[in-house]
Amino acid sequence: MRKTDKKREDALRQALTEACETALEKYEGFQWLTHFVNYSDFPASLSIVCVYDTNAHLAKTDKEGMRVLIKEKLASIGIKMKDCRQQVRFDTEEDCDNDNDGRWNERFR
Repeated sequence: MRKTDKKREDALRQALTEACETALEKYEGFQWLTHFVNYSDFPASLSIVCVYDTNAHLAKTDKEGMRVLIKEKLASIGIKMKDCRQQVRFDTEEDCDNDNDGRWNERFR
């Protein structure tokens, strides 16, 4: 990873942490989020996964509001998402438990 990529990753992680903290207070059932990125194709390769506890909570959540929250946090550090609807995805711990026995590393492959 290049020095500029490390700086970008640190800023990205901080912005997403802020989004996560806001979402924990705002969205019932929201648990955590993670991201994946290939810096040779940044920001198009940026993918964010928002994880909720149950499918019921995910079904009731304001997905567009969550996307806007993330988009605004990233914009505050100069990162513009090309296609927020494609780059921000949603999942549940319930589905991971059922489909992958709770092994997120398998689920994210």
